[in-house]
Amino acid sequence: MPTPVDVYTEGRVMKQAVGYVRVSREKQGRSGLGLEAQQATLQRFAAAEGFTITEVFVEVESGKHDADKRPVLAKALVRAKRDRAPILVAKLDRLSRDVHYISGLMKHNVPFIVAEFGVDTDPFMLHIYAALAEKERRMISERTRHALQAAKARGVSLGGRREQSDLNAQAADERASELRGVFETVSALSVRAAAEELTRRGVPAPSGGRWHPTQVVRIRQRLAALTSGVRDWNG
Repeated sequence: MPTPVDVYTEGRVMKQAVGYVRVSREKQGRSGLGLEAQQATLQRFAAAEGFTITEVFVEVESGKHDADKRPVLAKALVRAKRDRAPILVAKLDRLSRDVHYISGLMKHNVPFIVAEFGVDTDPFMLHIYAALAEKERRMISERTRHALQAAKARGVSLGGRREQSDLNAQAADERASELRGVFETVSALSVRAAAEELTRRGVPAPSGGRWHPTQVVRIRQRLAALTSGVRDWNG
């Protein structure tokens, strides 16, 4: 039986949901960079999974100091409770990059659905993905700092080609780290099937557009290297 907040569209029951998008800097909010992409992801996900988004709450605020500076998210929680509906977000880090804050959100008894992970992701897994991302960010930062210190000790002029190579590797590691959670959800798929599923979910590909099997292979290899702690900083 449909709940009072379910609606009918073209003969099928559509579940209601509340959308939430966030960008971290005021200039991103003014220009719309990031916001349109998140909203498009939510709309594609809602259409595929049978949701009607009743309202999208847009927040322009840093993910830091979440407890004090997330008034729009607080409003989204109130609306979701009133409608007995979940909150949809495009990516987990749009809620927060802090695992403790995400844990606090779960105490509101409002379901959170992350589009890149799929509709059936258990809330406990959101904690796991957030904790893994948090740990990897620290590891990446430490490895990069050590690599730059070693380069300086070898007499490499920082700011030159060698440092840029290290910084490029750090950026690639950070991108892979952000994707670890969603890649866990497609780990059982072949590279081709995984590429198709990532595209269907609206997960941004490294070069934009659709995912390709070679991109899936590269991200999986980089994630494996991050997990093992093995990184060749000399090439």
